Amino acid sequence: MSIFDKIKEKLSHEFIDIVEWLDYTDDTIAHRFERYQNEIKNGAKLIVREGQAAVFVNEGQLADVFTPGTYDLTTQNLPILSTLKGWKYGFNSPFKAEVYFVNTHLFTDEKWGTKNPITLSDDRFGLVEIRAFGTYAFKINDPGKFIIDIVGTDNNFTNFEINEHLKSLIATRFTDTVGEANLPIELYAANTSELSETCKEVMQPEFLGVGISLERFYIENVSMPEDLKKEIFEYSRIDKLDLDKLTKFKTAKAIEAAAANEGGTAGAGMGMGMGFVLAQQMGGMMNPTAGTTAAPQTQSAPVAPPPLPQAVQYFYALNGAQAGPVPFEQLRALFAGRTVNKETLIWRAGLDGWKALKDIDELKVFLGGTTPPPLPNS
Repeated sequence: MSIFDKIKEKLSHEFIDIVEWLDYTDDTIAHRFERYQNEIKNGAKLIVREGQAAVFVNEGQLADVFTPGTYDLTTQNLPILSTLKGWKYGFNSPFKAEVYFVNTHLFTDEKWGTKNPITLSDDRFGLVEIRAFGTYAFKINDPGKFIIDIVGTDNNFTNFEINEHLKSLIATRFTDTVGEANLPIELYAANTSELSETCKEVMQPEFLGVGISLERFYIENVSMPEDLKKEIFEYSRIDKLDLDKLTKFKTAKAIEAAAANEGGTAGAGMGMGMGFVLAQQMGGMMNPTAGTTAAPQTQSAPVAPPPLPQAVQYFYALNGAQAGPVPFEQLRALFAGRTVNKETLIWRAGLDGWKALKDIDELKVFLGGTTPPPLPNS
């Protein structure tokens, strides 16, 4: 560059009297307005557009912040900078200050996700791993703090530069939040809206600490290993089925599979053996006296025992409809799996109407401990 080019550059920058920034990108968060030796002409005009803020920095110290509008840069409009400079009676010569324009509009559709699986402890399935991903939106709510704490001297700061920090922060706080939620594993995917709101509240203070406001936070998906999904689906089915019927069904399926295995003697033997068992059971049901040795005429017949007491059966309300009946232990399993709770309406023979589970004496053991009755008066 020749000496004349340097003179032209100096003059063209020194006598600029309009300070403004037109953003032609969609990812710039902060841009430093460039001038020759950072000089601004006294009385220059500052134009701050909607969705922008102008931050003046003097020797690394925050001076003034301007919101959208048009300003004449004089000592009256730069009170903090004037105090830092020590101008008591105004000034006529150019002054030096760095001017940063900050985008204050909403940055949307930013992606986040857990880089590694999150390990959780579930009461039924033990240690399990989940992953999650989603989107978030943010904007700069304190331009001065953001410039001083994050941007520094970067002349063109983009959202790519801050996203890695924000995604790491989100992943860390998400892990803490789901770990403390202590939900059954299958409910994480079913309660993404509530979990999103909780995570947003937890993360907001740390965003605000650097001048950023977390405006929206969404969990789009919570995933888990396929084998764990199958276990959860199987557990859900068992919870809804009659266990005795399920056992008979699986036995029949095993016999069918063994019979179809023509290539091995073990399968054939198993099929024959189970077939004999079923045949004997069916024969016993059709002819109860078959297979028993007749007692001698002189021997008296044994006394038959009394019939076994019938197990108490319970009906319960589920989604506004009657379900059941189920025995006591199956009702306990439904309570443990959160299909029913202490407010669920229950009925059994002997009750004069439907009652909440917590109000039925023999079911209070589900709630964790019992209270002894008061001592009789002496």
